[in-house]
Amino acid sequence: MSALQISTDRTELDVPLIYRFLSEQSTWAVGIPRNVVDRAIENSLCFGGYVDGRQVAFARVVTDYATFGSLADVFVVPEYRGRGYAREIMETLLAHPSLQGLRRLTLASNNAHELFEKFGFASPQQPDTLLERYFPNIYVS
Repeated sequence: MSALQISTDRTELDVPLIYRFLSEQSTWAVGIPRNVVDRAIENSLCFGGYVDGRQVAFARVVTDYATFGSLADVFVVPEYRGRGYAREIMETLLAHPSLQGLRRLTLASNNAHELFEKFGFASPQQPDTLLERYFPNIYVS
């Protein structure tokens, strides 16, 4: 098994692969337009995971780098799952110097709870204090 190399260099990202996965295979962003993916990447701290130079994993954090962050778009392409790459990208992401000292790091997930719980994510301590505006079908025509 080849080692996963992780980088936050946006110029190394395979944006067509990220777009294809999010728009066609994800459970949370099917139909997302390419220009929205481009803007999301541009305005996030992105983590690409690479095996032998090929991108196989991705995660991004939207953050103010001081108090808050929101984890989004965590995935490993199907043919590379089951090798511990999601765990590796999460470990690297959480250890990143720019993400230390955040008061709150959130994520929304309808699967992979077992993975995220291993890294300290849990249901909100005060769920009655969290509000959201949510448009689940915004990308579906």
